[in-house]
Amino acid sequence: MSFVHLHVHSPFSFLDGASRLDDLIAEAALHGMPALALTDHNNVSGAVRFQRKAQEAGIQPIQGAELTLEGGYHLTLLATGPKGYANLNRLITAAHLGQEPRATPGAMFALAPGHDRLQPACPLSALSHDTDGLIALSGCRRGEIPSLILRGRLAEAEAAARRYAAWFPGRFYLELHDERLPGEQALNRALRDLGEALGLPLVVTSNVHHRTREEFFVHDLLTCVRTLTRIDQPHPERPLNDQRYLKPPEVMIERFREFPEAVKNTLAIAERCRPVLDLDARLHPEFQTPDGSHPAAYLTHLVYDGAARRYGRITERIRRRLEHELTIITRLGYEDYFLLVWDVVRFARERGIRCAGRGSAADSAVAYCLFITDVDAIERGLLFERFMSLERAEKPDIDIDFDARRRDEVAAYVYRKYGAEHVASVCTYNTFQARSAVRDLGKAMGFQEADLDYLAKRIPWHAGADEILTVMARYPELRQSGIPWHKFEQLVQAAERVARFPRFIGTHLGGLVISRRPLLEVTPLQMAAKGQVVCQFDKEYVEDLGLVKLDLLSLRTFTAVDDAVRAIGDIDYEQIPHGDATTYEMLGVGESIGVFQLESPAQRALQARLKPDRFEDIVASVAIIRPGPIKGNMVEPFLARRHGKEEVTYLHPKLKPILEKTYGVVLFQEQVIEIATAVAGFTPGEADQLRRVMTHARNREDMEAIGRLFRQKAAAAGVDPAVADTIFSYIQGYASYGFCEAHAAAFANTAYKTAYLVRHYPAEYFAALMSAQPMGYYPINTLAVEARRRGVGLLPVDINRSEEAFTVEEWSREAWEAFWGMEPFAPEYPATGKAIRIGLRAVKGVGEPAAAAILAARGGGEFRSLADLVRRTGGAVPRGPLEALVLAGAFDRLHSNRRAALWQVAHLLEAERIRQERGAGQAGLLDGDAPGLGAQAAEALEAASPQGTPAIADFGAAERYLKEYELTGLMVRTHFMRFVRERLAREGYLTAQEVRQRRAGELVKVAGLPVCPHRPPTRSGKIVVFLSLEDETGLIDLTIFEDVYQRYGHLIFTDPRPPLAALGRVDRRGGHVSITVNRLRLLDT
Repeated sequence: MSFVHLHVHSPFSFLDGASRLDDLIAEAALHGMPALALTDHNNVSGAVRFQRKAQEAGIQPIQGAELTLEGGYHLTLLATGPKGYANLNRLITAAHLGQEPRATPGAMFALAPGHDRLQPACPLSALSHDTDGLIALSGCRRGEIPSLILRGRLAEAEAAARRYAAWFPGRFYLELHDERLPGEQALNRALRDLGEALGLPLVVTSNVHHRTREEFFVHDLLTCVRTLTRIDQPHPERPLNDQRYLKPPEVMIERFREFPEAVKNTLAIAERCRPVLDLDARLHPEFQTPDGSHPAAYLTHLVYDGAARRYGRITERIRRRLEHELTIITRLGYEDYFLLVWDVVRFARERGIRCAGRGSAADSAVAYCLFITDVDAIERGLLFERFMSLERAEKPDIDIDFDARRRDEVAAYVYRKYGAEHVASVCTYNTFQARSAVRDLGKAMGFQEADLDYLAKRIPWHAGADEILTVMARYPELRQSGIPWHKFEQLVQAAERVARFPRFIGTHLGGLVISRRPLLEVTPLQMAAKGQVVCQFDKEYVEDLGLVKLDLLSLRTFTAVDDAVRAIGDIDYEQIPHGDATTYEMLGVGESIGVFQLESPAQRALQARLKPDRFEDIVASVAIIRPGPIKGNMVEPFLARRHGKEEVTYLHPKLKPILEKTYGVVLFQEQVIEIATAVAGFTPGEADQLRRVMTHARNREDMEAIGRLFRQKAAAAGVDPAVADTIFSYIQGYASYGFCEAHAAAFANTAYKTAYLVRHYPAEYFAALMSAQPMGYYPINTLAVEARRRGVGLLPVDINRSEEAFTVEEWSREAWEAFWGMEPFAPEYPATGKAIRIGLRAVKGVGEPAAAAILAARGGGEFRSLADLVRRTGGAVPRGPLEALVLAGAFDRLHSNRRAALWQVAHLLEAERIRQERGAGQAGLLDGDAPGLGAQAAEALEAASPQGTPAIADFGAAERYLKEYELTGLMVRTHFMRFVRERLAREGYLTAQEVRQRRAGELVKVAGLPVCPHRPPTRSGKIVVFLSLEDETGLIDLTIFEDVYQRYGHLIFTDPRPPLAALGRVDRRGGHVSITVNRLRLLDT
């Protein structure tokens, strides 16, 4: 006789399952089990993979969940089919919301009042209806019935059993366990007696949490992480032994020989269940056309209408391309999807919300004519088959970037149009990576938090939990920590076991899922942070389920662009010409800080060597500074051929029209498709399949098969077999490094236009960039230094002049410097006559409510004093924000002594509180109208008034500057390097400005604040670190090769990063100046 496990947890029980799904399935197959259930806590996130992998192993998947009920009780539920699965989703959703999801149609997916979204609890009332298709088991010891029996409350246990039996008629089983726990045999017998008394069947389970007994330690450790417990501390949820493993059938049969019918019932239940997911479904919503026409006809109408606006005259070439794309779209049945995306973009554009499509969707002329993308696929000769093809027949995926500030308006429109029951955010699974494994597991294992923090901050963010030993061996900042690594051996082993285990569910940055059917028929829903409703499947799984995923992404660059364009006023951003010579000249000397996609040190160096003078150069730049092209050694040949230093050759004449624009280098993925089409006569769909085989690390058999097909078809097309073989090897070597040209072109458009703004409107654009932080490559002070270098001033936060965000003011540098006593600085560009004023919200601790209260009160005139502000805002600005503004210098024009002003804040707020308590008629309290208000109010007023302020020495200059920097991230009145510049100059250290004048090969000393160190992948596999040092005149780019890095890495990758001094040789490449470092040390400040 066989046996089926019906109560099984995987890692999707989130820190309560210690074995991977694939391993559990393999173990069940090893023991010949005909079926297996998956019952994770309050979710079905593993359902898609579970069904696929179980069926591949010849095992029947049974989908279920262990539901948490109000009162903390557990209930095991199994779906017998799609209807039961839909009801399971409803109950899981009710647990996460704390109420039934259909309780209030107007707020269908709201949390119940007082419900904690992190503590699922399904109301019992939700079990009283719509349980068809669900089998219920009474649960583990935390089930209501077993719990009551263990506490001796037998009458209540019987009443509970009667309730469940009524809720699940003919589908409720009393669940027996054998985990070798105290009182377990007596509990099982009591359950048997209860079953006999009520006529309820029994079933045997093992409450599986790990595959084998040896994985008990991992389960215990994860439980400690979940319960915030150390392994040397007791906790009621910690397992008491190793018995929650996937026991072989013979073990279960032997242990439950007293209950043979309960064992047989596992098979009987399995026979009642069938797979619940339709993985071939098409759940795309049907688009309701305004004129009632068929979606395909309406799409065609919109496309040709847009083509007339885009092109003016629709030529035969344009018509053929549009017909070709529309034919594929309609044959694959995705006309509704294109209309859905068009409608969303239409909504955004009509409301002035900046947006643009990107990715392979820019290969589509239809998307261009629908104004979804701004890349002309026909003019650029882009291949639609890179995006969609009949052979591939995959769902199209259109990514759209929106102004980050207004993206939620677009999402709200989607919710309104399709209904809350049909729309949700796609989830992400936050998994164990190296950093989180070190922190979470290490803390549970009792390691010192200081040591764990040191390690976690220095481990690369992308390192997997199973790569800790590798990064420890490779990176000196980890090796030189002084931590005894042998003590971490067990931690490393545990981390390897839980690598990529999900820790919790998060929210995808922009993905929305839209369903034709109510989502609860497909997925449970739960509430994530910030009130977002998410489904329980990630982007990969929602597509497997046939759902539409709409990527509405937030791009802060668009926010900055929108603010800059409004500040400039007289500019049409969309019509910025691609041929501005001064913009290309600026890029050609590597001055691209603030430019979208082109501001990293590697990109600045590339621009200086490339000397771009056309838009195609920007497209190539976006594509080539990527890990793949760098590792593939594509950069040097491209540059050499671009400047005529290396001959451009082609393996076959058919390659010339394809590779001519990239100088014979396969830079774009589309070129691989074109080569396969031109040389071997592949259809575009077949050619894209070749690209996918080459770029997705497919197995050797796939590669050999596509290679044979390429050679055969090339020979049939008259290409010499040796040449065909060489061409295949050539594109095979480059294909995995290629970038999507359409995506590069879409990004290049924004890159060029932001470069134009940097060149012609630096004040407005940098003010907007600084308001849009965090974004981009550099910290905010680096942007300020760059703006100053371009002749733009920086003005401090001022309570009477600052707006909420950074703004631009007319500016006389001489007058401002005279007022503040600031040392003159020498911009490398002519003074613009403009300055950037720091906004109120740029001050740490000043949120939107405080800033809004200040600006509203200031509408009645400038503040005369700190007391005047407190009175006019009615105390609406709390002590924290007020003190932060004082320390940041916002009141310097009203109160020259910051320490004294700081002292006044608490007293003024107390005085205002007393005034409000005694009535609005006594409004003069803070203006000195104190008589009759009582001793307490008079005391507070006297303390807060200037004459009542004790004589307090103000902060010193250095301390004032430091406070400003801590609160704004900006060095406003001076740069810290100025404090040590005189000494550094005596010792021969150069500024960034001076370094740019030195000869190549010259040995120099430099110093500054380290900015954005990073270790990009290299072709050789050796480590190269790029680091910039910021001083008062700009950035100094450093290159640190592996031998130097191994000696000084501990100085670079640390937190916080101290000022550094470097010795090295000047390197000049095409106008870009950097320093190759020989030695590095901490700067003595």
